[in-house]
Amino acid sequence: MRAWLNGKLLESPQDPALSILDHGLVVGDGVFETVKIEDGRPFALTRHLDRLARSARGLGIGEPDLGAVREGVAATIEGQELEFGRLRITVTSGPGPLGSPRGSGPMSHVVVTEPAERPPSVTSVVTVDWPRNERGALAGLKTTSYAENALMIEHAHDLGASESLMPNTVGDLCEGTGSNVMYVVGETLVTPTLASGCLAGVTRALVLQWGAGELDVIERDAPIEVLEEADEVLLVGTTRDVQAVSRVDKRELPAPGPVTRKAQEIWAREAAKSVDP
Repeated sequence: MRAWLNGKLLESPQDPALSILDHGLVVGDGVFETVKIEDGRPFALTRHLDRLARSARGLGIGEPDLGAVREGVAATIEGQELEFGRLRITVTSGPGPLGSPRGSGPMSHVVVTEPAERPPSVTSVVTVDWPRNERGALAGLKTTSYAENALMIEHAHDLGASESLMPNTVGDLCEGTGSNVMYVVGETLVTPTLASGCLAGVTRALVLQWGAGELDVIERDAPIEVLEEADEVLLVGTTRDVQAVSRVDKRELPAPGPVTRKAQEIWAREAAKSVDP
């Protein structure tokens, strides 16, 4: 693992570096991106940085220095032989008071890179009753205020699953704690619309784009109970890519089913063409 903070490569990621008054620590006032590393190169970095900037603007903390972040990405990857890994980019509003109001100092920019294990091609999920607020102030933003997600993912792990899928406030299927969800009805691949409150996932967007010419793929909202009838269920995300789901709660599913398998094949083929699609 290597870490970079505000223009400097740290000697050790364990060294004290960020102020204890940083508002990212005090109130979770920041945004972040996780980027996959394949064969030493970050995948879809430009798309991730664009979303980082959108999230920062939506949160009202200002414009991140994306040029500096790119330097941090390069500095933390350099000299490492990372066949597969991930990097975490975090931007906070910087030092502030011990309360909700922000300070006037500069933003904090952090990049951490580490090797990672490639997720399996098949997984299991559980559904939860805790809703995502599609009308909330943070809807659609990738912020560091992730305590709710941490609780839900631990709940999934306690039940032997890798992800929790949640509804929104009107009961429609929304997303996972760190993934977008898709499902198959007949031969149609369906994913919730962004109006559901789900994050505009980079992998989600590419699956929709790349699959459009070869799959019947649509965005449509439906009650979370649709998972009880879906022919196939799959997760898409930065390190998961396109991951088949073999179990939703206690319901067993074919994994991968034919549509999921086709989506995985399209993903592998198109992703191999460019690391910055």
